[in-house]
Amino acid sequence: MYVKKVLLAVALAMVVFAGAGVAYAAGSGEDSSEQQATGPGIEKAKSVALEHTNGGRVTGTEFGDEEGYYEVEVTSDDGSQIDVHLDRDYNVLSTPADHEGSDSKDASNDSGS
Repeated sequence: MYVKKVLLAVALAMVVFAGAGVAYAAGSGEDSSEQQATGPGIEKAKSVALEHTNGGRVTGTEFGDEEGYYEVEVTSDDGSQIDVHLDRDYNVLSTPADHEGSDSKDASNDSGS
């Protein structure tokens, strides 16, 4: 009788751990599962963004966000990131840097010169 209880407890523990492992695996991919835009349109957008930023590598893409029709995140060789926003015709709308801070000289120049 004691052996059956131990085996039942071990089996139950294995089921619980297996379920937790599956839940962890499904949940841990959440950050990396963001849908990257694909297709010929986004390939052209990547090319335009890389040309606009004078190189680097594309580290993210979005399609149809609030800032533009295409958004291409480019990481330069020094590690800085720039989001290039393009319209439907691949015209550059804006290129805000992802790492802008309050100590930026641009922020002090915009306040009232």
